[in-house]
Amino acid sequence: MDELLTKEQRDLKYRAREVAEKYVRPQAALLDREGRYPWEIMEKIVEYGLMGVWVPKEYGGGGGGIMELVLIVEELSKACGGVGVAFAVNALGSFPIMVGGNDDQKNTYLRDVATGKKFIAFCLSEKESGSDAGSLKTRATKDGDTYIIDGDKKWTTNANAAQLYTVFANLNPEKGMRGIGAFLVEKGHEGFTIGKEEDKMGIRCVPVHETHFNNCRIPASQMLGKEGMGFMIAMATLDRARPGVAAQALGLAQGALDLALGYASQRKQFGQTLLNFQALQFMVADHATEIEAARQLVYASARAVDMGAKNYSKISAMGKLFASDVAMKVTTDAVQIFGGYGYCRDYPIEKYMRDAKITQIYEGTNQIQRLVIARNMIKELASKT
Repeated sequence: MDELLTKEQRDLKYRAREVAEKYVRPQAALLDREGRYPWEIMEKIVEYGLMGVWVPKEYGGGGGGIMELVLIVEELSKACGGVGVAFAVNALGSFPIMVGGNDDQKNTYLRDVATGKKFIAFCLSEKESGSDAGSLKTRATKDGDTYIIDGDKKWTTNANAAQLYTVFANLNPEKGMRGIGAFLVEKGHEGFTIGKEEDKMGIRCVPVHETHFNNCRIPASQMLGKEGMGFMIAMATLDRARPGVAAQALGLAQGALDLALGYASQRKQFGQTLLNFQALQFMVADHATEIEAARQLVYASARAVDMGAKNYSKISAMGKLFASDVAMKVTTDAVQIFGGYGYCRDYPIEKYMRDAKITQIYEGTNQIQRLVIARNMIKELASKT
């Protein structure tokens, strides 16, 4: 696949691989056990020029796109899925600024994200509003030249590590999805607090918290786009971000297969290595084929977004759906290949399975991805009749 990448893309990929092998892999197990944010690794990511590759150069970024993001996330996730999402969530949080922000907002906030000065989080989900993103209970009320935000958010990835947040709130519940607005809130702002941290099964090194807004008054200049554009900004963001989640799943699947092959080539039973058994050969052959199919789809979805292809929402959903299902299958089978050792934390493989599960859930469950795909197919069919 590397020969299909540009020289600049190959360079990014190899730099990301160096960070993954030199700094991520040696710390992955400890970060997982302690649930500790990888500050030192994030500093290396910035030092290696990987942060903000998706941000236009005029705002301090690398001038790349989703494809560049995908390549980096894949390499980091081969070593640790948690570090992969700790990096990728900065793209998720900053995409609303790229989609709906004005020049002043982009110049101020995108520059901070691109240079690693500030990390960013995405506040959309709520306790009663997960897949149904249009039913937000968090309210934003206009008061002169300010907005007052009140409500609670759930599943804010990167919450305690971030200094900046893109927040979605309902300005007019009677308008439904058309009443939602998008806002920028900074850490430490009066009325904004970070709440309970979730004790997660996987991706334990990246913090996921509840976030609370209690009479949080912000300047009207902190709105992204116009009133009522919030839902459109959120959906456009998720379409752009899904290849990044797919890349996390892809990296986890490839990393797990690499570990399983290494183990199976050394472990002996009945006088021969496990890799000599045809049953296992067929299993890993299927894994390799599915991973490569996922890679092609994920890369195609990234390129479609970068090109502004018509209806890239469908292929973006396809990539996320397929890659995450492959990741769950491969990592689960990899644990089986390791046998009893695979079930123990002395070996790294069980972490891959725990990290992989979330890729089927967040940024749109795989059931929602199937809905997105089917609805796009129905629209395409209607346009032909």
